Amino acid sequence: MAKIIDVSKVEELKQKAISQPIVEHIYTADPSAHVFNNRLYIYPSHDIAADIDFNDNGDHFDMKDYHVLSMDEINGEVIDHGVALDIKDVPWAGRQMWAPDAAHKDGKFYFYFPAKDKNDIFRIGVAVSNNPEGPFKAEPHPMLHSHSIDPAVFEDQNGKYFMYFGGIWGGQLQRYRDNKAIEVGQEPQNHEPALSAKVALMHDNMLEFAEEPRDLLILDENGDPIKAGDHDRRFFEAAWMHKYNGKYYFSYSTGNTHKLCYAVSDNPYGPFTYKGIILMPVIGWTTHHSIVEFKNKWHLFYHDSSLSDGVTHLRSVKFTEIEYDENGDIKTIDPFLIR
Repeated sequence: MAKIIDVSKVEELKQKAISQPIVEHIYTADPSAHVFNNRLYIYPSHDIAADIDFNDNGDHFDMKDYHVLSMDEINGEVIDHGVALDIKDVPWAGRQMWAPDAAHKDGKFYFYFPAKDKNDIFRIGVAVSNNPEGPFKAEPHPMLHSHSIDPAVFEDQNGKYFMYFGGIWGGQLQRYRDNKAIEVGQEPQNHEPALSAKVALMHDNMLEFAEEPRDLLILDENGDPIKAGDHDRRFFEAAWMHKYNGKYYFSYSTGNTHKLCYAVSDNPYGPFTYKGIILMPVIGWTTHHSIVEFKNKWHLFYHDSSLSDGVTHLRSVKFTEIEYDENGDIKTIDPFLIR
């Protein structure tokens, strides 16, 4: 099984870690945290041991179902509500149920998830329940015109809902331009603008897009688009949106440079201006997160591979408090340095 660093280094870092896995009976990753009914719910992916060699397409991340976790206090008992959705109950899905998210509207709970269809193309599906913990019943088809991975649904204060999504390499975003598949999918050249995450207003029924997805542009300090070769700042995957003091904060993973970064805008569509790093690299390859306010404090949910001693596709959800400075900038977190 692939490891990102040697075991001795993992043990050293585990001793310095600022937080510990919230559950240890299963492997969990890609946590999307929400407050529903005054309770904190976490919607993670469910890592399993797959006998597949590590590769850049992420075939070793061969997840087959989803559990829902919850707690009534930030350091309280974590309840595993069991399997909320299984791939065998999704008619269109073939394999690889990756990072999900959830939303609530008019008494219904909507669960969004990426999975490869029978042709090995990533689509985004939706399942519905009367309860935040599920179980969820999948729609018979993926969302129309959906592609790529990592859906994140943001409810704005005006009652509108937006989906942010996308991921390059194994997430297949490089296969598309203007939401259309291209014959030879590849990343832009280093000097060209980086591929953008996608954003779309949701239809009132929460089951489809209300518009064609748009590019979410991230600009540098000079107002120029982040370049494809700028791997320390360009979008890779793990889109998330939250709002703080009237500003929209788009956060994401840089992928192969292993950082969580963020950019800020006055508009949910952007453009967004790059601001900095939220979380420095953790144990493992991937970094995926969510940011949520719960009982007047802001928390970052993320994952690492500490519980599995660095095995990259066996990860565990963690969390830590985040802080903003007087300018609204997020203070960078070192996962191995207690503040």
